[in-house]
Amino acid sequence: MPKAIWNNQVIAESDDTVVVEGNHYFPRSSVNAQFLKPSTTHTTCPWKGEASYHTLEVNGQQNPDAAWYYPQPKEAAKHIKDRIAFWKGVQVQ
Repeated sequence: MPKAIWNNQVIAESDDTVVVEGNHYFPRSSVNAQFLKPSTTHTTCPWKGEASYHTLEVNGQQNPDAAWYYPQPKEAAKHIKDRIAFWKGVQVQ
């Protein structure tokens, strides 16, 4: 079962991930929300739409913008709605 781990803490775990461009998108319900902090960062993907970000905070350490999601994905990416992906040192195994 895929797990997203950062700072020795399991952030997300699910056997229902969707892989897009090599990234596992976890269902929002499988992500431990206590580790997600709001971020004002946004980026735009031409085919997925506008991404929003979360900073991870675990044991007093922060990993800025290490989680992202598409609140209103474009039609081509509708399968990742309500899903979160990780990067910046977050290990998915």
